[in-house]
Amino acid sequence: MYSLSESLLILLGNKETSEADISAFCTETDASLTLRANLLQDTMACYTFTLVEKGWLTIDYNNQQFTLTKSDIYPYAPGMPLRIVAASDDYKGICLLADETFTLRSSYMHDAIRAAYFSLVELTEPKLKLQPKDASHLADLMRLAIHYQSVSHPQRDGCLRLLYNLFLIDLTATQESSIGQHGFPKRVEEIYLDFLRLLSQHFVEHRNMAFYADCLCITTTYLSRVVRQVSGRTVADYIDQMLLKEATWLLQTTSLNVAQIADGLHFADTTTFARFFKRLKGCTPKEFRQQKQ
Repeated sequence: MYSLSESLLILLGNKETSEADISAFCTETDASLTLRANLLQDTMACYTFTLVEKGWLTIDYNNQQFTLTKSDIYPYAPGMPLRIVAASDDYKGICLLADETFTLRSSYMHDAIRAAYFSLVELTEPKLKLQPKDASHLADLMRLAIHYQSVSHPQRDGCLRLLYNLFLIDLTATQESSIGQHGFPKRVEEIYLDFLRLLSQHFVEHRNMAFYADCLCITTTYLSRVVRQVSGRTVADYIDQMLLKEATWLLQTTSLNVAQIADGLHFADTTTFARFFKRLKGCTPKEFRQQKQ
């Protein structure tokens, strides 16, 4: 997997950028640069958010194609099966990238990713249609990041980190308000969002659907139906992905051994944890830690 600095060298050909210790980066893009991102498909260890400002862009996600137009935003997480299919000649966008290690090692970034990222990425379509004012606001934050990249500032890195965090928080609020715009009944919208909030707080201790259904005062059947209706995924999928990201974060940022992590995440034993991790990540926890080191 390429780090953010290595990815920027491939995409932008900027050696100075590749040699710097960059945790977050923002750039304006066109059709040529966006299509070039396919060189890094499935190999970029970065979280990215791309906002379409002009023209159109077609992406392939899990063998399904989606076309994005002005004010659409789409996310990318390390390993996501996403490919750029085509872009209009007049395509213009703005892209915010954050290194995976930086994101996972920062405690407040970690919390923001928990709260914001999964609710967006786990939607059936990996894109979100923003209201013009929201798109303009997020674009302003992204351009402010570009400004701090280009100036000498004693707290430059800190400013970029704060901007990234603010971007995630504001994107979360925008995403929550947009769910109702997809035509879901108010009650369905409330249950789905309340489930996400509960999940981010309790996924380690509680992996059974009954716990969340009881907290929401509904049946497990109804909770399952709501989550699938809004996101196209199952409650079990959500729990597994949250556990996987937590395990990934612990393997990268702590000195806890695999047995301690398995115990902390309430797995029955190390073997069960290793089997779970390999099923979702394609390698054992030990292999993953060795790769990152």
